[in-house]
Amino acid sequence: MPHDACVTRVPVFRNLTPRQQDEVASFARPLQVSAGEQVMAAGGPMPRVLVVHSGRVRLVHLLEGGKERLIRMLEVGDAVGEASFVLGRRPDHFAFAETDAQLCTFHHEDLARLVSRYPDIAVRMLQVQAERLVAAERLLATFGSADVGARVAAYLLELPLTTTQAGDRIELPMAKKDVASYLGTTPETLSRRLRELADAGAIELDGRRGVLIRNAEELIVRAES
Repeated sequence: MPHDACVTRVPVFRNLTPRQQDEVASFARPLQVSAGEQVMAAGGPMPRVLVVHSGRVRLVHLLEGGKERLIRMLEVGDAVGEASFVLGRRPDHFAFAETDAQLCTFHHEDLARLVSRYPDIAVRMLQVQAERLVAAERLLATFGSADVGARVAAYLLELPLTTTQAGDRIELPMAKKDVASYLGTTPETLSRRLRELADAGAIELDGRRGVLIRNAEELIVRAES
């Protein structure tokens, strides 16, 4: 596994110089996991930070009865375990390999050495945590509404836009069943709400995961309802 590629994909390491990134890469340890394999347990020890090099990992909260509530889907370059490093707390969630995946692991002791040499890593790590907190607070605010449509609209507004010939386009970062779990609803209800937004002229569905924004003002109004 090319460790240097793993390092350059991670936001907390991107501002380092190539030489510094090479030093960080020397601390990376590879971990191969199979689909469905548990890579982190709520309440269990978490002495390392895991970075996705290939494949996907889902971060979930287990509800009563064993039902999963998706917290985040980790793609290439995403990391999990930073909170345990920064706060010294055991994790609150479980993480499972969604697909066969290759991970780069950084033990806390090694990260502490790197942070002492390059404080920018710690600053950027805190920024990443703050960004996640802001996104979580915005989503939590939408849960104050009983209207699932408001949650869906607010979620779409949070996703990054790409300007194309067809107009402003967003791409769902995960399968609709996972988006539904993240928003606390069912896939069937999510599909209905997306169709309602399309019928209202706010969006246009484009393939399995693509969404064209046709009326951002309408989407904002529905997110705030």
